[in-house]
Amino acid sequence: MELTKDEEAALKGESGETLQLAYRILVATGEATDAEKLVPIKWAHVSGVNYNTIGDAGEEFLSHLSKNAKVKVQTTVNPMGYDIDNVSNYNLDEEFIKKQESIRKSYEKMGTIPSFSCIPYEIFDLPEKDTQVSFAETNAAIYVNSISNLKTNKESAFSALASALTGKSPYSDLRKDLDSPNLTIRMKLDNPNELDLGMLGFFAGKIADSSVRISGVNKMDRRSCKSLCGGMGTSGRCGKFILDDKDADSEKVDFDKEEMKKIYDELNTTDSSDLITLGSPQLGLEELSDLTSMLKGKSFKKRCMIFCPRAIQNQALKLGYTKELERAGCEILSDCCTCLTPLIDKKNVDGVTTNSIKGAYYLKNSNGVDVNLKPLSKIVEEETK
Repeated sequence: MELTKDEEAALKGESGETLQLAYRILVATGEATDAEKLVPIKWAHVSGVNYNTIGDAGEEFLSHLSKNAKVKVQTTVNPMGYDIDNVSNYNLDEEFIKKQESIRKSYEKMGTIPSFSCIPYEIFDLPEKDTQVSFAETNAAIYVNSISNLKTNKESAFSALASALTGKSPYSDLRKDLDSPNLTIRMKLDNPNELDLGMLGFFAGKIADSSVRISGVNKMDRRSCKSLCGGMGTSGRCGKFILDDKDADSEKVDFDKEEMKKIYDELNTTDSSDLITLGSPQLGLEELSDLTSMLKGKSFKKRCMIFCPRAIQNQALKLGYTKELERAGCEILSDCCTCLTPLIDKKNVDGVTTNSIKGAYYLKNSNGVDVNLKPLSKIVEEETK
């Protein structure tokens, strides 16, 4: 890799141990991805915030790093494991709370914005088209590449943090204006809902390379678009999609009812549940507004946990959505997400109903609970009174 004099000096340790480590991570990542240089970024979004994800080693690393490290660009952070305002309502392990608070404080010391959200593209102003950013959260990386016309690779927790500390990232893969995707997936389902598009994304993530063309999908609402990004980010390395019905010169694969059933059967493990979760990716204001309208005069017959960013919850409170959702039996939680949260424990929960492919994957494989997959419209129809 070609480095500037300042980058070379930092790599040698002339700017301190912290920046030396950050540049070592970036150079190793760049060499692994055939980057010829580092480029400036304007925004980093880091993962590795949930103690369930990074464990003791990650907590200790961040605690040590935060003694001297400061971010150089706008840096937002992924969800934690719980909502600190509601922690007393759940029987959480004291050690988990202690370690999670240590992680939160470490990021705070480094100057990150305490967003604790996996949908930063909904709660912050987006920079202009083609701006280089560094996003570790998979759904967010895919969303900003595909919808917002920004440029990021699917970063790791380490590479995004290194980018936050240096303001640089390797110039490789999706950061470049490369040729068109070499694979087209043809959507063969009519009028797909958000669950169908989540399964399409999961299918695409399994078979596509770094980018993919999708035909047969027209206008998507916000919920469906996030479901597609969340599903795609869960199952593979694909970091960008292009919606295009033109007959491109590429390999073509159909996503039909048979392929959808395979994914559904892989992730749907029960027909019953004792809990509903909504928000993986977290719900935005538009989705909370839609859900509020759908629940007018209705209430859930079982517990329903809704996950959204704190910034969104504050807006929802002012608009009256929170009052209506709580009336309908919803527990609204900020700063955390369906995925990998200790709030959903197999000792207390047998099965979870959700409309999220990403949520279903992690609930099944990490939390160890059975999953009942349904689109939101069907959840409201069948799970309310």
